Amino acid sequence: MPPKADINKAGWEQSDFPILCETCLGGNAFIRMSKQEYARECGACARPFTVFRWNPGSGMRFKATVICQTCAHIKNVCQTCLLDLEYGLPTQVRDTALALKNQAPSSDINREYYAQNIEGKLEGGKTLLDSGRAMSAGKEMLKQLARTDPYYKRNRPKICSFFVKGECNRGEECPYRHEMPPDNELSKQNIQDRYYGRNDPVAKKIMSGFANTQGLTPPEDESITSLFISSLPTSATEESVRTRVVETLPSIDRQLIKSIVHVAKTRCAFVNFKDRRSAESAAEAWAVGLDFDGERANVKWGRKPSKPSAASSSSASSAPPVPVES
Repeated sequence: MPPKADINKAGWEQSDFPILCETCLGGNAFIRMSKQEYARECGACARPFTVFRWNPGSGMRFKATVICQTCAHIKNVCQTCLLDLEYGLPTQVRDTALALKNQAPSSDINREYYAQNIEGKLEGGKTLLDSGRAMSAGKEMLKQLARTDPYYKRNRPKICSFFVKGECNRGEECPYRHEMPPDNELSKQNIQDRYYGRNDPVAKKIMSGFANTQGLTPPEDESITSLFISSLPTSATEESVRTRVVETLPSIDRQLIKSIVHVAKTRCAFVNFKDRRSAESAAEAWAVGLDFDGERANVKWGRKPSKPSAASSSSASSAPPVPVES
């Protein structure tokens, strides 16, 4: 008779080979990999899973899987670095560009239940990401940002904590790197933020840098919180502009839209946000423009209108001026 299943292990994950990106797997064609069932809890859903551990190459540190395969399938990410398997980018960059909605719950109560119930939908290595409806602007953005070649430098040993304190006495025999850590936000990363695509400092750096190369460098005036959309199709209406804007923004940013003004005569629109950070996030998401009915609309920062002269102020309208294209 087959051994009786342990009811305490119901829902725990067993696997025969990990889901890894080329960088984490390493450039060595002959890798010795260890496997240990239920060795740790998944960093995303907290369920015990099969952990794989290996050395990707000479002079590199040992690496291990940190999330289960179910969670990796849900987000289509590597089990170790949590980067997207197709583009090699953080999930926050991919989801923002493709306007993908995060369906996985992040609370401790719901995430394990969600992972157990989603396994039946992931048979055959499928994922829950539906990018077929994504507009060409987002796909073009990802193609320009995609990391096509493996970056093995990411597998280097970690920085020696004793060296940072000035107490390491191993010298050249120390297996860790003897250098000072960078004093910036990139050193503050965690599994939850990387997996769920929220407050990821690496994603923020990638998206802000790309927006700057596209001419969307944030203006120095912090009071400017408006974006100017030009070259809209003639069929565009205020409702269609609002719908498209909301679809392409993360849920937290769309709630901070103050107003949307559509000017049909000049085929443009102004999107005004409640704070500067939301405007910057929108500029990063729309770095290559916005698609409307198969046409590409341009996006630029608004600018503060100049103050009217005393002679013209009396005849000017009492309505507040709207930003104009920079």
